Amino acid sequence: MDRKTLPGTPGHNGLPFADSAAGALLDADGVVIGWTPAAQELLSLPADRVCGRPARELLADPAGLPGPPGGRPVSAWSGEAVVRTGRGEELTVVFQVLPLAGPGTGAGAEGAGGPARYFVLGAPAGKVARWRQDQAFTRELFLQDRLGLAVFDAELRLVRTNTHLLPYTGLLPDLRNRRLGDFLQAPDAAAIERRLREVLRTGRPLILAEDTVRTIEDPGGGVVMAVSAFRLQAPDGQVFGVTALFTDVTEQRRSDERLAFLHSATAAVGGSLSVTGTGEELAAVLVPGLADLAVVEIARAVFTGEEPAPGEDGTVPLRLTAAAGERAGEVPTGTVVPADAGSAPSVGCSPSSMTAPLRARGSFLGRVTVRRGPDRRDYAPADLDLLCEIAARAALALDNARRYTREHRAAVGLQRSLLPPAQAETVAVTTSGFYLPADTATGVGGDWFDVIPLSSARVALVAGDVVGHGLGATATMGRLRTAVRTLADLDLEPDELMVHLDDLVSQLRDEPNQPDGPDGPDGLDGLDGLDGLDGLDGSGESGGPGGSGGPEEPGGSGGPGEALGAGGPDRPSPVTRPDEDGAPGDLRADPVGATCLYAVYDPVSRHCAMVSAGHPPPAVVDPDGTVSYVPLNPGPPLGVNGLPFEVTEVELAPGSLLVLYTDGLIEGRDSDLDEGMAELSRRLARPGAATAPLRELGQEIISARPAHQLADDVTLLLARTHAVPAGNTAVWPVAADPAAVARLRQDAAQQLRAWGLEELVFTTELVLSELVTNAIRHAGGPVEVRLIRAAQLTCEVSDPSATQPRMRRALLTDEGGRGLYLVAQLTTRWGSRYTRRGKTIWAEQPIPDAPDESDESDAPAI
Repeated sequence: MDRKTLPGTPGHNGLPFADSAAGALLDADGVVIGWTPAAQELLSLPADRVCGRPARELLADPAGLPGPPGGRPVSAWSGEAVVRTGRGEELTVVFQVLPLAGPGTGAGAEGAGGPARYFVLGAPAGKVARWRQDQAFTRELFLQDRLGLAVFDAELRLVRTNTHLLPYTGLLPDLRNRRLGDFLQAPDAAAIERRLREVLRTGRPLILAEDTVRTIEDPGGGVVMAVSAFRLQAPDGQVFGVTALFTDVTEQRRSDERLAFLHSATAAVGGSLSVTGTGEELAAVLVPGLADLAVVEIARAVFTGEEPAPGEDGTVPLRLTAAAGERAGEVPTGTVVPADAGSAPSVGCSPSSMTAPLRARGSFLGRVTVRRGPDRRDYAPADLDLLCEIAARAALALDNARRYTREHRAAVGLQRSLLPPAQAETVAVTTSGFYLPADTATGVGGDWFDVIPLSSARVALVAGDVVGHGLGATATMGRLRTAVRTLADLDLEPDELMVHLDDLVSQLRDEPNQPDGPDGPDGLDGLDGLDGLDGLDGSGESGGPGGSGGPEEPGGSGGPGEALGAGGPDRPSPVTRPDEDGAPGDLRADPVGATCLYAVYDPVSRHCAMVSAGHPPPAVVDPDGTVSYVPLNPGPPLGVNGLPFEVTEVELAPGSLLVLYTDGLIEGRDSDLDEGMAELSRRLARPGAATAPLRELGQEIISARPAHQLADDVTLLLARTHAVPAGNTAVWPVAADPAAVARLRQDAAQQLRAWGLEELVFTTELVLSELVTNAIRHAGGPVEVRLIRAAQLTCEVSDPSATQPRMRRALLTDEGGRGLYLVAQLTTRWGSRYTRRGKTIWAEQPIPDAPDESDESDAPAI
């Protein structure tokens, strides 16, 4: 034997499992006379403590030593015992006893006393169980018939295989010591061996690498095999082979190819908003992948937005819309032919043609027919299933195009109802608002502005921008605008209001998707990727309320400067329309998120407090024409909870112009924010801008932003500030003494007479008496009273308490609880708001013969 193969040398791997087993040599009386190092390590007992002792003494229970079968230790036998280690611990071991023959103890020496010695091998019970599991796993693995298994040596010669290495003919009956090149095509064998050598070299497993496999005797199309492999190495690290698993994935690959073709066809038919374009793309995508000639016929009613209805004979007139492939020029497109509305998918008169209906939501919209030439194989059932799936998706696109007109009108009405009047006139400000969509084809988006009257003659100015476009953004905008108005009515501080709004956006973002509606999945989601109505220039035209433009001319003829007319320009559809080349629009589900600027202007103090949630800062035009931007410290956009917002307060001179806007006004496709803000400053700084009519100035600013240059929707709110003269307010400190109320009534009555408001003296005395008395009784002092004469007469009572008053219904037997009820009956509006020093309760009364604010324009802000 060569030295390289001797046990113990680096090239020898030994017997499997033998290196891990402990061994002991016993004499005929069971006394230990030999002890291996493995036994010493296992039991923590050196040889000098074991040799010479009976093996029975190593047991935890010497009386429980299992004996050989039949009590005659002549042949090998095994068992399980519990031994005590040198550390005093008990260990369960599985042992194997091998009788050793000595002189005079051969096969016929049983009567002479049996074997002279015994060699005992033992290992922990857990390790033996794992050995048995490994052995069973290996045996069962080679019995599997669903995959091919092969073991190669280091030279990539087959050592062992199961019977299903490659599941088709062309294999040799015995593959041992063969190489793959002996029975596979040379390129295929080389490709697999290259992968296996890489596994041998690096040790990195190979996972499901696909290769085409063809045998030498059967060199046809072959099969596609997914090959996985891992390296084999001995415990000492020596590499001696590689194991490979072969799985036939031919059918899966063909299914993947059909699925990929289905995806490409779906993308083609869903990428246009033109009915004709969709038909042309459907015909084009079927050639040459599925057919040599494809013809698409669409119901004539679809082109006018009507729902196709079968006639008395059950037929629907179809227009030959598109043809592609060989001899497509011979197809008379544009002609109308009748078709049975109840037709089903079928193979044609020959196996080389088949037809599938275009059916969506129960309506028959048309059909598609494909044909193959004589040099291609006939259609199989799987091909008809594929055509039906493509036809079903194309039909959904066509049906959504039919519904375009109805959704167009609904979207325009929604957008108009969600935006406030364009013009507003209050004591605090005069405003004019403008809205311009980035895409005049959609006409709806998530930008908004608002002017909210507050208590004490104050006003809130709002500008916001919801992420995205379309009806989803519009609906979110409506919810946020309503939330802002509701929170503003609570007279919250600007930063507190923004925190509540931020929490609302977070809740909207986490809302689960709504289930499908009865009219189709996800409501308007089906409008994604459909055409405009090619026939809208006829009886089905719907260019928008008051407009005459068809789908190629949405929104009427008004320019950007007319974005806020008395009735608003014609609003386009909520669906993104294609460009002139039929390119798809940009309608997609947008995430919930928004930016917002909220400003509160007090015409008494002339201070404006504002807070920004990721929104650009407003511009201020002083009466002398100086333009500046408010140095805001904006917080994060709405929807990022947990972060506070910082309030910035500025003083505005009467006649100042406060300009709120969204980033669409200052950010273009080819310009950044800094350039846009500089351009806005130049336009606001032009001579006469500070005093120009707001509508004229707004149209000038908007007209500088052509629709094709807009990166986002544009919202602009111009507010010219007013001030309440100092002589129109009166303030009195009131001691925390009920007796001071009488003096207050006298002072208030005197002030009202000085203002010429004798008619309000009586009700004002009652209101102040009730509010001040409650403040002194429940809050203590100091108490402050303020009267403001503006469009309304406002009575304010401030105290240090943070408890909000609550009006309740008093019982007949109650002595109190009617004060706030009286205040509510005597005034038009009352409420309370928190301040930094407590709270303020206010009540408003109309001033006799005052101008009615309801005369302000209610033109929609579109």
